[in-house]
Amino acid sequence: MSADALPTPVPPLSSLAGTATTAPEVRRATGIGAVAILLWSTAALLTSLSSAMPPLQLVAVTFGLAFLSGTAVSGLRGRSVWTAMRQPWPVWLVGVGGLFGYHACLFLAFHLAPAAAVEVNLLNYLWPLCIVLFSALLPGERLKAGHVAGALCGLAGTALIVSGRGGGLHLAGGDLPAYAAALAAAVIWGAYSVLSRRFGSVPTEAVSGFCLATALLGLTGHLLFEGTTVWPQQGLGWLALLALGVGPDGLAFFVWDHGMKRGDIRALGVLSYAVPPASTLLLILSGQAEGGWTVWAACALIAGGALMASWDMIRGR
Repeated sequence: MSADALPTPVPPLSSLAGTATTAPEVRRATGIGAVAILLWSTAALLTSLSSAMPPLQLVAVTFGLAFLSGTAVSGLRGRSVWTAMRQPWPVWLVGVGGLFGYHACLFLAFHLAPAAAVEVNLLNYLWPLCIVLFSALLPGERLKAGHVAGALCGLAGTALIVSGRGGGLHLAGGDLPAYAAALAAAVIWGAYSVLSRRFGSVPTEAVSGFCLATALLGLTGHLLFEGTTVWPQQGLGWLALLALGVGPDGLAFFVWDHGMKRGDIRALGVLSYAVPPASTLLLILSGQAEGGWTVWAACALIAGGALMASWDMIRGR
């Protein structure tokens, strides 16, 4: 494939921030991308309210709903999903590899070491740090001390909230394959998010195609490896499943794609550390988890880290 066939990369953020007319657009795109963080904060609650569906079946159903909802929204905006899906193979490799690869590795990690869920969760939440660090590899981008300090502060808060409940981390040698899968999930999602900026000219509507491919891969894996199909037994389970497919596993990927391509990548990466505390707070409010000092301490660390990493954007630079 010739170089001319590939999408044109979006200009680096540093070239946009120098003009007064584009700075508000960067902030607006960052705000749109942050909607995904809010939606992902509801994923744990919605998953717990849905039935105990096999992981690959859940991938197939939720991403099938994501494809339908994304296609409907695009139609209302007068944009064709089918036209947007006509992309070169590198775009499909990044899109499908990011969505399906991340979820497959994460589900595999929990399957291999169900007793090490705390440790697996911590390694999974390294993906915001991966985004912040990987963003330095983009043309025209530069990692500053504030970004690194904010990322490490957010990581400390994440470690506190996912390990504080169990009295600390206990890494077992027998669970190394699970830890490797969780770390792979974090790296895959971080790489997918940053590489999305390299394909800045690819319309966000193309994400519908990635969701469809992910759903088909999930369905194939479910039929081949899981066998038993499980559906919700109550109305609340169906509502939670619908909300999961439209929200955290649906709309979130579209707004995240827009934010990654047009917004402040590093700010979004560190703001993503809000997912574990917000998710935990929702579980506490719903009566499915207990709170404690670790929750509030982690929230303070995460909020402080987000502030440090986003300070340039807040000041309008």
